Amino acid sequence: MCGICGILDRSGVAVDRELLGRMTTAMGHRGPDGSGLFAAGGAGLGHRRLSIIDVEGGAQPIGNEDNRLQIVFNGEIYNYVELRDELEALGHQFRTRSDTEVIVHAFEQWGEESLSRLNGMFAFAILDTVEQTMFLARDHLGIKPLYYMSVGARVVFASEIKSLMQHPHCPREVDVDALAELFTFRCVPSPKTLFKDIFKLPPGHLMRITSSGVEIKRFWNWVPKPRKQWLEDELIEEYQDLLFDAVRLQLRSDVPLGLFLSSGVDSGALLALMSQQLPGPVQAFTIGFEGGDATNEVDDAREMARRFGADHHFLTLSPRDYVGYYQRYMDDIEEPVGHEAAAAFYFLAKGTAEHVKVALTGQGADEPWAGYHRYIGIKLSDAYSRLPHPLTQSIAAVVGKIPGRLERLKRGVASLNEPDMLTRFTKVYSFFGADMKAQLYKGAMRQQFEAGPYATKGAIQHLQADVSHLDPLSQMLYIDTRANLPDDLLMVADKTSMANSLEVRVPFLDYRLVEFAESLPPGLKLKGLTGKYLHKRAMLKWLPREVVFRKKKGFANPMSHWLRTSMSTFVDDLLLAGDTHIARYFDQNYIRKIVRLDREGKEQFTRHIYLLLSLELWHRSFIGR
Repeated sequence: MCGICGILDRSGVAVDRELLGRMTTAMGHRGPDGSGLFAAGGAGLGHRRLSIIDVEGGAQPIGNEDNRLQIVFNGEIYNYVELRDELEALGHQFRTRSDTEVIVHAFEQWGEESLSRLNGMFAFAILDTVEQTMFLARDHLGIKPLYYMSVGARVVFASEIKSLMQHPHCPREVDVDALAELFTFRCVPSPKTLFKDIFKLPPGHLMRITSSGVEIKRFWNWVPKPRKQWLEDELIEEYQDLLFDAVRLQLRSDVPLGLFLSSGVDSGALLALMSQQLPGPVQAFTIGFEGGDATNEVDDAREMARRFGADHHFLTLSPRDYVGYYQRYMDDIEEPVGHEAAAAFYFLAKGTAEHVKVALTGQGADEPWAGYHRYIGIKLSDAYSRLPHPLTQSIAAVVGKIPGRLERLKRGVASLNEPDMLTRFTKVYSFFGADMKAQLYKGAMRQQFEAGPYATKGAIQHLQADVSHLDPLSQMLYIDTRANLPDDLLMVADKTSMANSLEVRVPFLDYRLVEFAESLPPGLKLKGLTGKYLHKRAMLKWLPREVVFRKKKGFANPMSHWLRTSMSTFVDDLLLAGDTHIARYFDQNYIRKIVRLDREGKEQFTRHIYLLLSLELWHRSFIGR
């Protein structure tokens, strides 16, 4: 796990080594174990190393036999041992035991087709020093980030935006189109970022930079095709074998490993599998929240750890911890998101990094397997849409006027009444509905609203087009796995863990497991009202029934209560003061109304307030006035 950066000047102007050094240094937290630079002609590569595999010999950049090809790499290739054996049989010679060197030899042997052989999480760049071309790629599901921008004839890329910002001509301007997408999807879908003219290479894509231009294309072209014939017990066994192998591969490490442990089925299954495959006790890490006794997972996680003989570590967070961290929160994650559990990942990673250098997490099982409540609504949407329109309109109107803590229900019912599938999905994501946007937006954001309250649906249209032949549930699972997951949850996990120099691995996102889940009919994922149906049945091999079917908590925290009480001054200072930055985009009187209604308990606006706070903090960190 590392930080990478680079520059390619397509006109051949020599690279600025001092700039390259500053870009590399800006990501020192991603790689405290070493640093490396390479420059040749108009191209340069920078690398910060967190040593996991071949601790002594894996420094980067690394070249092939004649050093014509040079690579910088962030991530892990879990099947590197098997690939190395294959490449050595083909005559390739290796100088290190690292997975990085395997990639450069694989590219030398198979070109871009080598990407289909890689099982891992990765973002890398390979420079051809003779042709002065660059080849970049990002893993199938976007577990590792990769940002880029163009400055004249130069293409500049990095693992983090703060590295790009070392360039004197890096833009520091809000992309208003992306801001509208943020207030619909709760994150900015790839390829945009909230910074104008800074982009993300989308998951499962590659980029070629040559003197003639820049080419971006998708290399993971998997499109779900549900199986027509199957036996449930055989599918369960196949899935169990795949998961066991994914964990086996992801336990490859030359440094100590641990586990983010919640009370749920996914991290519990990983604990069971790690206990089988590691020689000593698993190091397990859990967080709880002060005043969150009703939702805390510490006691259940402790019992799970005891069951499997793990060494259990936990810490309890307070509002003071959050307020203190928010001074640097956006410096770490760089892109605002709208889920209030985001900061909790930082504290979990911080506590974990005090004991181990690598941690596995159960993240990534909900999106392919229909683990969220919103999927129930999507499943019911077809039946609901067949009801008489006057009846569904009346239901939506009545539910919309119910006061109190029913924000998700209101949003779900409003989406059910939408006949257009893509707009329906967009409404499900957007906790700022059309009525709220009409009152909130002003200035340039008002112009965005006038184009249509859900015109931002175009950001996910290409994904929906891939699976328009499938049922609504399968469509939304596909979109979530390729948009919401990498641009929100995985991004947060990467940035907060790397802020603590900790590598986080996600076995449930081995692309083989995702392809398996997406090959199943929807009824095996959401059966009745039971999400993750076949996934849970498979987990019964390793976990007791009460754990498998325990109610999901998912980093539940008392943020709603904190924002109304101990963090209320913090909210007022950021959102309601006269010098607030976001007043240029939003009506501050309406924000004041949102805050008041939430504190009075008349409405549930925790997520709305949290997104506004995140945007204000981001603006102060990166844009200023």
